[in-house]
Amino acid sequence: MTSMTTHADELSSVDALAPIFKASGDPLRLEILRVLRRDTFGVLELSQLFDMRQSGMSHHLKVMHKAGLLEPQREGNAIFYRRPLNLESDKLTDQTIRQVFETVDRIPLPEHLRGKIEAIRNQRADQSQAFFARYAEKFREQQELIAAFELYAEPVADLIRNRATRHDWKTGLEIGPGEGAFLPVLAEICEHVVALDNSRDMLAKATRTCIDERLNNVDLIEGVTDNLLARGDDFDLVVANMVLHHVPSPADIFLDASALMKTGGCLVISDLCSHDQDWAKENCGDLWLGFEPEELTSWAADAGLVAGESLFIGLRNGFQVQVREFWKNPEPA
Repeated sequence: MTSMTTHADELSSVDALAPIFKASGDPLRLEILRVLRRDTFGVLELSQLFDMRQSGMSHHLKVMHKAGLLEPQREGNAIFYRRPLNLESDKLTDQTIRQVFETVDRIPLPEHLRGKIEAIRNQRADQSQAFFARYAEKFREQQELIAAFELYAEPVADLIRNRATRHDWKTGLEIGPGEGAFLPVLAEICEHVVALDNSRDMLAKATRTCIDERLNNVDLIEGVTDNLLARGDDFDLVVANMVLHHVPSPADIFLDASALMKTGGCLVISDLCSHDQDWAKENCGDLWLGFEPEELTSWAADAGLVAGESLFIGLRNGFQVQVREFWKNPEPA
């Protein structure tokens, strides 16, 4: 009886694995898995990347989703696809899917595909910049349609001040400072602060904040993280408040922050949890409708960062804000 039961279990396992190998046994589908290593793309974007009709791409994505290789993510009226977030270590099918990912990730993306991905990111960035240029004078008003600044800024400030009592943070970076409302906190803790934003209009407002608050240890730089990487800058503390949902490739923020952080450095992020309020895209310039906590943890792990404390703040309008910290080579507990 035991032998028959074992044999039946083995057949069941094989039956479960077959769809995974069948769905991944196609060069195009393997290419799709490669481009989704860190990014999330919509059906139209994937069709653009691979020069094929939307109907054909939708068929491939449906097959891969059914096999567990992809999962859909609704962003307003559009469906985006990503790799599954929660793969269990003791489940054979999940182990197999993880092995497929690890194998295809060893193959570098071809130059023409990297160029197309960059073009899509630039399209997203242009959309975001256009919003901030249009609403620079009403930035705080637009943002507070979702969450008042104090609701997330104060918990972030408390977290940083608490950590600063045990760490000698001399240099700090804020990515996307907006009007500069959080810069006084960083200027109080760090000897030198860099504020980085790709919107000239928002930097002008942050400059005014620095003048009014007499923040003499803050440098404001127009650009993106690549500019700081090229300069060879490094920081003890990196902060991004409500920025991820505005950037073309959120996972890259973790990679770049890690590269810009000193050993033992800390990345603190506050951002929206995943939601379905599509109006935020048009009214607040959001590219993404928030993020699952597991997404941030996964992106951080890919960047060599270790998750620390997490805080979740529920808002009356149905939104939820997550405050997260991530460490680069943290000291042993």
